[in-house]
Amino acid sequence: MNRRQFLGTSATLATASGLFAAPAEKPLRVGLIGCGWYGKCDLLRLIQVAPVEVVSLCDVDKNMLAGAADIVAGRQKSGKKPRMFADYREMLKEKDLDIALIATPDHWHALPMIAAVEAGADVYVQKPISVDVLEGKAMLDAARKHKRTVQVGTQRRSTPHLIEARDRVVKPSLLGKIGMAEVYCYYHMRGNLNSPVSKPPAFLDFEAWTGPAPLRPYDPAPGPNGEPALPHRGWWRSFTEYGNGIVGDMCIHMLDMVRWMCGLGWPTRVSSSGGILVQKESKANISDTQTATFDFPEFPVVWNHRTYGASADPEYPWGATIYGDKGTLKLSVNKYEFFPLYQPKPTLSGKALFEYEQYPEDKDEKDLERHVASAIRVHMRDLLKAREEGSKPVADIEQGYISTASCILANLSMKLGRSLTWDAAKHQVVNDPEANKLLKRPYRAGWEHPAV
Repeated sequence: MNRRQFLGTSATLATASGLFAAPAEKPLRVGLIGCGWYGKCDLLRLIQVAPVEVVSLCDVDKNMLAGAADIVAGRQKSGKKPRMFADYREMLKEKDLDIALIATPDHWHALPMIAAVEAGADVYVQKPISVDVLEGKAMLDAARKHKRTVQVGTQRRSTPHLIEARDRVVKPSLLGKIGMAEVYCYYHMRGNLNSPVSKPPAFLDFEAWTGPAPLRPYDPAPGPNGEPALPHRGWWRSFTEYGNGIVGDMCIHMLDMVRWMCGLGWPTRVSSSGGILVQKESKANISDTQTATFDFPEFPVVWNHRTYGASADPEYPWGATIYGDKGTLKLSVNKYEFFPLYQPKPTLSGKALFEYEQYPEDKDEKDLERHVASAIRVHMRDLLKAREEGSKPVADIEQGYISTASCILANLSMKLGRSLTWDAAKHQVVNDPEANKLLKRPYRAGWEHPAV
């Protein structure tokens, strides 16, 4: 045995016997862009499941940013406060992130996500990935060009009881031949308050918050306890300048879930009708009533929402129902139930997973959707596994692009008053120049739309 062999063997034996400690796993360096409600929910779940060091936070609201830094310092192992940035471009210049989380309002998803992958980070980006179709295609192109892992926050794909429903009902073909699926939302979630125009508070850079979107008058409603009127308290969701209405916010989750469960790709045709049929006095410009049909080669998926009146099924105010010739499967974020044909009671069911024993902090975390926490954790673990293996995560950016673009096409169909036939290979509407012009929205002066 030569000296090198002896030293190698000695080191191996010493490590095995515990004389030498194995090197500690180096924490992944993480940054968050958008420190509001779901940004913190996502980040704190990641801290729960992986050795990470949150090194940077970014938000245009100074109070939101400082509050998030305090929370993170109290939750991460090092106890350190992250660096704070008002501009995501300055944050990403450091090029020191392994993972970037993006949880801004929808109109701010595309540019930070593309900049993050250009800076060498893998990304977790909230849904919908974009406000126009070509933003989404540019995001997909950037992820592939820079060979980065990108997980989209469509965490129904990682929801434990929904995975169970897929594995116990859909995969064994208990439904028989599936003929259609319905997806729906009957929450009264459209902002109908007509608040007066006011001046943005000093701690919020409203110009930067608006970014590439049109600059609307500042008229969000004050908080329920007299807090300052802030756009990121949901005000923005009621305006098409910043998002895609309830179709872009809620349909995408359930449409994406059905696509994942049933192995659906792109719809070949999308048609939609509706509008503001009841709540006409509000400044909000998103639809209060809308139906959309997504025609897939396998079967159609039909969406309905109303922001008034009662739910069609009080136990499923937001969810999906898949119909087969042998049974029906009902699904929501809270539970699932399988009803065999002609049987009034479910024979299989499951409920949302709560993990309070393992993660007691879930009980007291402000604003956490506790029934969704386990799904976010599974989604984060899936991102980590994919980046480690060089594989695609369950909600890969391409899947997010398909589901997002499908919802945008529904809104365009409603706007144009006609069905749209989609060419997935060319990423455009067939024989419809007017519709294709609307696949790219104009950016405000000073901002450049990402190129495909």
